[in-house]
Amino acid sequence: MAACMDLIHSGHFNCMRQAKKLGDILVIGVISDDEIRRCKGPPVMNQEERRIMAEACKWADEVIDGVEYYVTPEILERVGYDYVIYGDDLAIRKDTGTDAYADVRAAGKLKIIKRTEGISTTDMVGKMLLMTSNELVTSPPTQISASTKTQFLSTTRRINQFSTPKTPAPTDRIVYIDGAFDLLHRGHVETIKRAREFGDYLIVGVHDDRTVNSIKGLNYPIMNLHERTLNLLALKYVDDVIMGAPWEITEDMIKTLNIQVVVQGTNHKDSMMTTPHEDPYTVPKRLGIYQEISSTCNLNAEDIVDRIVAHRLQYTKRNERMTANQQQYYENKQFVPEI
Repeated sequence: MAACMDLIHSGHFNCMRQAKKLGDILVIGVISDDEIRRCKGPPVMNQEERRIMAEACKWADEVIDGVEYYVTPEILERVGYDYVIYGDDLAIRKDTGTDAYADVRAAGKLKIIKRTEGISTTDMVGKMLLMTSNELVTSPPTQISASTKTQFLSTTRRINQFSTPKTPAPTDRIVYIDGAFDLLHRGHVETIKRAREFGDYLIVGVHDDRTVNSIKGLNYPIMNLHERTLNLLALKYVDDVIMGAPWEITEDMIKTLNIQVVVQGTNHKDSMMTTPHEDPYTVPKRLGIYQEISSTCNLNAEDIVDRIVAHRLQYTKRNERMTANQQQYYENKQFVPEI
């Protein structure tokens, strides 16, 4: 499966989940920066950032870095793989306007899976194109985003599909980390991975939309609580997620969940609060179970938004073409069962 993995979201992860069910080994090919520029437009995240996200996915068995955008039978033969996976939305070549997978389709090497509707990189970029650091635009023009065509549908079935059926053993050392985890990125993944190393079972608390909004302002979060929860559940380092986790960690919560370690990165979640406030980690610090780890990546959601806003013209042009493709899919779509 060749994928951009740009601005990772639950649609990407659901694609990988379905793809894994179609074979024994799932290989994710992360498309190179140059190929994305040539065939789609400028990527938001660089190749290393995108590769790290692919490697963190619990359904990926192997990751290959820097692959071609369009997969051909010759490429499959060269790497020794049996099939290529793609969604039921037709991939249109930018250069010819034709089916990008016509050759592998004709060779019987293409397996189709259900596209996850209601969320796409195009829609996310469209939303951020309308943002500045201090204001929220509420009436998006149709040429930037096709989000009005469909909506993200939160279901318990999807959460169950993403969840790991694992409960902590009595002897397991349970670790807890919390945050907004908006626009899941390399910095989040690296901190979560290191937090997992403190114990045997990692619980991630994700704050609800209202809490994140009150801390970061009207523009945030970009992704809603259910979208952020699914992203976290798709990571191989995460065992469980608390949806709408409390901002302050209480002693009752620690006892209820049998938490032995509470972890925070050096990029503190309350760093954007300008008014006096109680340290949300007062209790775990008093109990001696608080651990702080150095954040090895300073990337945050605001930086990602800035990348898009700083190159507004390029991303607007890219989104106009991608939105047209999405609209064509919605106009012609038929029911495809999900795997």
